[in-house]
Amino acid sequence: MERSRITVSTRSPEETLRLAVKLGKRCGPGDVISLTGELGSGKTLFAKGLARGLDVPKDEPVVSPSFTLLNEYAGRCPVYHFDFYRLDGVQDLENLGIDEYISGEGVVMVEWAERIPEALGTERLEIHLEYAGENERTIIISGIGRRYTELVGMMRQESGFNFL
Repeated sequence: MERSRITVSTRSPEETLRLAVKLGKRCGPGDVISLTGELGSGKTLFAKGLARGLDVPKDEPVVSPSFTLLNEYAGRCPVYHFDFYRLDGVQDLENLGIDEYISGEGVVMVEWAERIPEALGTERLEIHLEYAGENERTIIISGIGRRYTELVGMMRQESGFNFL
């Protein structure tokens, strides 16, 4: 399976958001994006940027679905925002029908994806956020599978970011 990875350093929440918007502009139907990192590392902020890049209206609140497990947004394609934090295993996802979302016509974003990685299939884009200072983050973007290695390659071409 093809794999590629880039590491980006952001110095502010605004810069993290801008990176996510750029990435979201390149995403489309059928894409699966896992968001991992410690509590408060910026997963929901990154999801908000992805949603903005997918043309979810600015007045639509993009918030973590910690208690509802799934938020749906209308952009240039449907955006399905999951949160696996409170789940214990794949059986907890059966009522949500996650397979239908993943094989559907929308973009699937999953916070706390490391809790149930087997639910996401074998190919995906993985975004891992790490603290690097009060407002600074190190963001590791990994593509697993052809579509996602190409997406990482496109992001590598972006200017204005601190690639490590």
